[in-house]
Amino acid sequence: MLNIIKLATRNLQRYRRRTFLTSMLITLGVVAVLLFISISGSFKAMMIGQITDSMLGHLQIHKKGYLASIDSLPLNRNLGGKQLKKIEQILAEEKTIEAYSMRIKLGAMFSNFTETTNIRLNGVLPDQELSTAPLLVDRIIEGKKEGLLKKGEILVPELIAKGMKVKVGDTIVLVANNKDGSVNGQTFMVRGILEGISGPGGRDGMIHLDDAKSLLRINDAEVSEVAIRLKNIDQLPAVFSRLKTKLEPMKNKNGKPVFEVHTWEKLSPFFNIAKMIDLMTFFIKIMLVAIVLVSIMNVMIQLSNGYYRHPPATIISDGMM
Repeated sequence: MLNIIKLATRNLQRYRRRTFLTSMLITLGVVAVLLFISISGSFKAMMIGQITDSMLGHLQIHKKGYLASIDSLPLNRNLGGKQLKKIEQILAEEKTIEAYSMRIKLGAMFSNFTETTNIRLNGVLPDQELSTAPLLVDRIIEGKKEGLLKKGEILVPELIAKGMKVKVGDTIVLVANNKDGSVNGQTFMVRGILEGISGPGGRDGMIHLDDAKSLLRINDAEVSEVAIRLKNIDQLPAVFSRLKTKLEPMKNKNGKPVFEVHTWEKLSPFFNIAKMIDLMTFFIKIMLVAIVLVSIMNVMIQLSNGYYRHPPATIISDGMM
C-alpha cells in the first residue's frame, strides 16, 4: 500500500501543471457546491420561519373536513366546546409544545363608507397569537405593535388598505353572515396595516376573538382552528405523529372522525418551493460527484498514457546473457 502511495505521488509530481489544474477544478467544484448548499439551506430556513412564525404555526388542528372547504371558510365546521377541552387536555400533555392559539376564520364585507370589498379575517386572542406567531408584529408596517390589538380594533392587510385608501385611525364597517344565514354589521377602528404576503394569506385581516364571536353571533366556545408552535421545529414529525395518533381516531356519535391534524407543509403552497430547493441541492451534489469522477478518470488516463509512452527500464538479472 505504501509503494502505491509513493508511485501515485511520484506520478502526480511528474505532471505538476495538470495535477494543479485538476486539483483546482475539484476544489472549486466542492467550494461552489458547499456555498450553494449553505445559501439555499439558509433561504429555506428563513422562508419556513417567516411562514410558520408570522402566520401558520407549525401545526394546526381542525374539525374533520374543514381543510377540504377552507377556501369558503365554513362556519358549520368549527370546533365546539367539548372538542376544544379535549384538544387542550392533549396539548397540555405534550411537553414539546411552546404555545397554541385558537382562531376563528371568517369572510366579511369591508366598507370604508364609500366603497366595499371582501376580506378574510382571523379572530384571535392577542396573547395566544403573539406566543404562537412571534414574528407577526414584524408584519405591522403602520400603527402600534404593542399588544397586537384590542377589542373594537382591526389590522387591515396592505392590499386592501391601499385599494380602499384606509389609514390608521379610520373607522370601517364589517358585515358578515353567521352560520344561520343572518347578517350582522359592526364598526371597527383601524389599529394597523399588515404587510402583504404572497399566497392565500395576502387578504387576511385580524380582529379580536371576542369581536369575531360578536360579529357572527356566537355565544358558546367555538373556533375554526388551533394553531400550534413547537419549541423546536425539528421535533415536528414526531409531534405530528403523536397528535395524529391521539386525535384522529376519535369519533362522534355517528361514528365519524372528529379531528384532523396538519403540518404547515400541508397548509402552505410554499412547501413546493422548499421541495424544489431540496431537489436542486440533490442535483448539484450529483454534478459535484460527476466532476470529481471525471477529473480522477482524466488523471488516470493521462498517467496510463505516460506510463506506456515511457515504460520503466527492463531489469536484467546477472544470470541472463
